[in-house]
Amino acid sequence: MEYLAYFQTKLDFLVNSLKEELTVLRTNRPTAKLIENISVNYMGQELQIKQLGSISIELPRDLVVTLWDKGVIPLTAKAIEAANLGVSVSAYENSVRVKLPELTHERREELIKIVKSTTEESRIKMRIERDAVNKKINEEQDKDNKFKLKDELQKKVDKFNETVDELVENKTKEIFI
Repeated sequence: MEYLAYFQTKLDFLVNSLKEELTVLRTNRPTAKLIENISVNYMGQELQIKQLGSISIELPRDLVVTLWDKGVIPLTAKAIEAANLGVSVSAYENSVRVKLPELTHERREELIKIVKSTTEESRIKMRIERDAVNKKINEEQDKDNKFKLKDELQKKVDKFNETVDELVENKTKEIFI
């Protein structure tokens, strides 16, 4: 029984990590996650942009990084450009503006392929965990208990797959908006 609880925590972890991976993918809407983890070499240390200032969103497709130290503005602009995100970067007096270009149809199709491959990787990880739990269930002596545990396991797998399908559907809608 405890392996089903362990399996559920693994599934929760997989769903959360998939959500994180999907939020980083660029859609037509700007998101701070796109640039917040880019490293900037500042005073001999590698710091993330989110540690150097605040990131705000200006609709329709702009991110504005307001930095706390004006001396780091050119370094931040260079770091964002070096990240090869396909964005244009402009440095101003006390901030850096990141303009996201309009997504082309081809790029949207590429993003959907990336979303599907990312979710397939999560499903593969889930199958590996499911197989390990299945082996433990098959070691059970009581056949009634074995079938009951297999049924519970399958319900957890079905719920995971529904959640993943919902995430893919939402991300696809977000890409095409």
